[in-house]
Amino acid sequence: MNSVKIAGIAVAVGLALGAVAVVRNAKAAAAANETTSNPKATMNDFKKPDPARLKQKLSAEQFAVTQKCGTEPPFRNAYWDNHKPGIYVDIVSGEPLFSSLDKFDSGTGWPSFTRPIQGTEIAEKKDTAIGYKRTEVHSKVADSHLGHVFDDGPRDQGGMRYCINSASLKFIPVAEMEQAGYGQLLAPFVAAGLVKAPTTETAILAGGCFWGMEEILRQLPGVIKTTVGYSGGKTADPTYKEVCTGATGHAEAIEVVFDPARLSYEGLLGYFFRMHDPTTLNRQHNDVGTQYRSAIFYTSEGQKKIAKSVKAKLEQAKKFNRPITTEITAASKFYSAEDYHQKYLVKNPGGYTCHVLRD
Repeated sequence: MNSVKIAGIAVAVGLALGAVAVVRNAKAAAAANETTSNPKATMNDFKKPDPARLKQKLSAEQFAVTQKCGTEPPFRNAYWDNHKPGIYVDIVSGEPLFSSLDKFDSGTGWPSFTRPIQGTEIAEKKDTAIGYKRTEVHSKVADSHLGHVFDDGPRDQGGMRYCINSASLKFIPVAEMEQAGYGQLLAPFVAAGLVKAPTTETAILAGGCFWGMEEILRQLPGVIKTTVGYSGGKTADPTYKEVCTGATGHAEAIEVVFDPARLSYEGLLGYFFRMHDPTTLNRQHNDVGTQYRSAIFYTSEGQKKIAKSVKAKLEQAKKFNRPITTEITAASKFYSAEDYHQKYLVKNPGGYTCHVLRD
């Protein structure tokens, strides 16, 4: 992960000139600067597309409602009479907004909710466009016009009525929420008995720069959550700068929470061995040092057995031209990396990565 990985080209040139140490120092300095230049992304990195992409993405009605504060006709819209369990997200950015658990029939012909999803911020604006005061509501991240909020909702549920245009929403059925990236919002549906609590398993893997690894792993079907961090060493609460020295014993690692019903541990390791070179000791491409070693930190005896079996099968099949150096060790404490490292390539499209998922 060298120097904001100052474009991979600079790294390659530095290595060619024998300046590996200089490159690694530049990496640490540049990454440290990220702390201020890349503040924590809001709402899990949901963003508003640029204007050209937005016009391609939205229908004429969706664009008029969300971008021009339009209003769709009552009773002739997608969700006014939708009773399926799930969540409603911003059609523009995907930001979660409302839940079917808070939806009620207001008789107005538009989807109505007693409140937003807990933890969601809805922006309010004064609206006098039709001659009297109303409170207009917008999504916080993309600033999409959603509709209006009134104080004539069900009294036993707080008394509010969020009257929302279907055209500003996308409905995600509860059965698809996890796969669509909204698994963290399933708890209320589990409590309501509408869906079973997901069974999860945790894996800890290391294979070089954690930026590139996470970008591949987080998109795999069955993966629920990824966190980049440090593991395998002895230093407590290490910082990125400390890990870069190689003295902590930690490797840049990924903690992967996954659904074993959809992605087996063996299947996950199959992707792991395809995304990095497990034959280069303490190195991945231009990233050199023990912190870039290939390692599987197993969290159970079952994982240990599977990891050894997968490694042995690859060696027997001669999938690689050199011996596999991947260590298989019991997991020690995993330390989450600084926030600017989390989903780094989502926050910095086109940033440095040396990982590719091979066939």
